[in-house]
Amino acid sequence: MAELNSHWLRSFTVLCEEGHFTRAAERLNMTQPGMSQHIAKLEQQLGRSLIERDTPGFVLTDAGEKTLAMARARWREEREFLDSLEDEGEDRGVISVACSGSFAMLLYPSLIAWMAEAPEISSRLTAAPEESIVSGVLAGTYDVGIVGDVPRHPRLTSEHLGAEPLDLILPLEWEGRPLEFEDLQALGLVQHPDGALYADAVLGANFASEYRSTESLRVRSFVNQIGQIPAPVAQGLAYSILPRSGVLAFPQREKLSIASLPQSSVLQLHLITLKRKTRSPRVEKLARLIREEVGKLTF
Repeated sequence: MAELNSHWLRSFTVLCEEGHFTRAAERLNMTQPGMSQHIAKLEQQLGRSLIERDTPGFVLTDAGEKTLAMARARWREEREFLDSLEDEGEDRGVISVACSGSFAMLLYPSLIAWMAEAPEISSRLTAAPEESIVSGVLAGTYDVGIVGDVPRHPRLTSEHLGAEPLDLILPLEWEGRPLEFEDLQALGLVQHPDGALYADAVLGANFASEYRSTESLRVRSFVNQIGQIPAPVAQGLAYSILPRSGVLAFPQREKLSIASLPQSSVLQLHLITLKRKTRSPRVEKLARLIREEVGKLTF
């Protein structure tokens, strides 16, 4: 089959959007017979009926639904491609970033503020595990990624952003009180997907003689929604361990206290991008916003 005619596809898409042959023809500065001819030629090329005429309009066949979805995807990709070439200004086009769920909560308000100031900016923020972040940056799905481990790949470049503390968070009434491992066991842990990794780092460094493994910890709750992890802590029901970005993004953080521990634990954050001679102005601005948010992680 020869390549689908873009004019016929455009006519079909507009027809589906307008739901009426006359309005679609007027929108494209065509005659109604010309519009009908485009649809008929597209159907002939595909060997399928795309619409079934109905009173007062038409309905799409299964083939029509598939064709419409494909056509919309094609126009969307074309617009994104053209946007990607528009590198003259920093406040125009699409920017995409992937990071941990906790950092995403901290970063998103800055992206919203950017969009409010720049109507031609669109942002895409994805919370993902590090393996997906790296593969997404390599595939071009994300302009930048924020990861802990530096990926050793010849097509990637990385910038060290700084250290993010891992905080052991407690109910507010624990502010300034001495903390023993048995106190934590009495409270119980709010566990989450990264909880074991964080517990090994924080509890292993500060309660080495008592902490054995996460299996030995008393767990009060498990939740995989990053924004909900501190909620039981704020109500005095448990403790948890989170990157500081997750603590700062919690709306009721004034109800939390951060334990003062002898041994601090941190995550090293790195900004990764594809290796290029130059980055577009909007990606450079995105990187600046990310650096500013990382700067808020120490207080």
